[in-house]
Amino acid sequence: MAGIYIHIPFCKTRCIYCDFFTSTNETEIDSYVEALCKEIHLRKDELIDDVVKTVYFGGGTPSRLKKNHIEQIFEAIRANYQLTADAEITIEANPDDLTHHYVDMLCKLPFNRVSIGVQSFDDYELKFLSRRHDASGAIEAVKYCQKKGFNNISIDLMYGLPNQTLAIWKRSLQQAIDLNVQHISAYHLIYEEKTRLYSLLQAGKVNPVDEDSSLEMFATLIDTLTKVGFEHYEISAFAKQGFISQHNSSYWTGLKYLGFGPSAHSFDGEHRWWNVSSLPKYIAGINNSTPNLEKEDIDLTTKYNEYIITGLRTVWGIDLEVLKSRFGDELYDYFLQNSKRYFNLEYLKKENTNVTLTHKGIFISDGIMSDLMKV
Repeated sequence: MAGIYIHIPFCKTRCIYCDFFTSTNETEIDSYVEALCKEIHLRKDELIDDVVKTVYFGGGTPSRLKKNHIEQIFEAIRANYQLTADAEITIEANPDDLTHHYVDMLCKLPFNRVSIGVQSFDDYELKFLSRRHDASGAIEAVKYCQKKGFNNISIDLMYGLPNQTLAIWKRSLQQAIDLNVQHISAYHLIYEEKTRLYSLLQAGKVNPVDEDSSLEMFATLIDTLTKVGFEHYEISAFAKQGFISQHNSSYWTGLKYLGFGPSAHSFDGEHRWWNVSSLPKYIAGINNSTPNLEKEDIDLTTKYNEYIITGLRTVWGIDLEVLKSRFGDELYDYFLQNSKRYFNLEYLKKENTNVTLTHKGIFISDGIMSDLMKV
């Protein structure tokens, strides 16, 4: 089994916090899609022995694509890879792009999952984040997708924003619950370098939320969603029964995936490679049939460290039998020795052969993972 990620690097406008590779020059979409489809063909032998279980259109803003663009991409995927009949096929979308006309169009395409970048149901926060929609528009977009038959909808939310209060955060969470979506991803705001938000921070024009408030918002997130039936299956992800993100789970469980488009990463278990983060260089390389990419071999210690990070982020945790068989006695013993104190402090727990974070361990997960990694 494997997954495919399609990077759509176009946005109508750039959000204040975003550090992903994107472009606001949408005049290049046609030429980009042509190059993307050629890349899909050029790399057709990379999954020759695997069927594709998930396809994910991410970005950027994939909802900036027109129907003909999406049809071209699916034609290329189907011509070069074998999709399972029940493949999870996701498109990320901005609420303001999800007009009735656009949603009607999506219904005629293979998508069976929509991930909507709401971020907040508070208009002041949305304006601060430079989002193009308001709260009422986001609610209308979700409801119309539901009306048209999409029954696997995820929404993104953000917390830890400057001036965000616990009351505002609770209202956003309750609105998400009231919309009866199947999946919620919630992320703490990060001040990434080279973003407008980071510049504002450096200039003293915004004040980051304090650590105690961040922890309280995170605790409220977990308690609120789990009480109404969401499973907290990954640190930032919550799903109703049967609606765990299959694509994202493939990253956390070490399955193969191919990434197409500039800056997109691929992984086969032994190697990782990624395309250049430049639209002109990407298109030129593909058109010359020589993709402009970098590649790295993954040594045993790096594989171990990645297994610790990805495993402990999830409800499935670290399988001790897998740990020993895959990484050997030395790293297995290293894990056991360094994890002892976290078991004693009840930050880690073991059920059968699986080690997972406890509820209170989740709140210091970064520190635990760091201590368990091999330097």
